[in-house]
Amino acid sequence: MFLTRRGVPTTGVDLSAAQVDRASRWWKDTPGLKFVHAEACDYLTSNTTPFDAVYSVWRAVWFTDPELLFPLVGQNLTPGGIFAFSQTEPSLGAYGPQPVHGRWLEGRESELTVLRWQYTPQAWADLLKRHGFTDIDARILPPTGSRHAPRTRPRTDLTRRSAETRASTTHKADLASPVR
Repeated sequence: MFLTRRGVPTTGVDLSAAQVDRASRWWKDTPGLKFVHAEACDYLTSNTTPFDAVYSVWRAVWFTDPELLFPLVGQNLTPGGIFAFSQTEPSLGAYGPQPVHGRWLEGRESELTVLRWQYTPQAWADLLKRHGFTDIDARILPPTGSRHAPRTRPRTDLTRRSAETRASTTHKADLASPVR
C-alpha cells in the first residue's frame, strides 16, 4: 500500500478467490490498486505489462517451484527491476520442497497437501543467480515484531534485481499477495 498511495499502479495476485474478494472489498476506494485471482506462474505467463518490482511475502515464492517461478519473474521485470520476497527461516535440515498439510483455501472441506520451498539464504542466492538475477542480497533478519513475522524465528528477506538484458518498458507496478 505504501507505493500505491504514492501513485504507483499496483496489482495483487492470489490463488485464493476469498482472499482476492476480501482484499478488493477492503481496499475498494484505493486508486491504482487491483487484485487478480490467479496462480502466480499462470498470471506471469499471460502478463503483457512488465513490472519495475515484484514482491512476495509468505506466498508465491514459498509455495511455487522456484525453477518455474524465477524465470517468469525475470521475464516480467523491467531492466534493473527488483524482485523481493520474505519468508520464515527454514527448520534445520528441512530444505527444498517440503509437504505442508492444511485447509489452505477458504471453503475447503478437506485437508490439502501443498509443497513449500525452503532454502538457506545462500541456496536462494544460488537459485536466483542461476536464473539471471544479479546484485543479490539474501540474509536472515532478526524478528521485527510485526504481525506478519513470527516473533520466535527470524525471517528471510531476499532482494533481487533482474539482469540488464531484460527488455525495457515504462510501466510501474508491484506484484504482491493481498493483505490478509
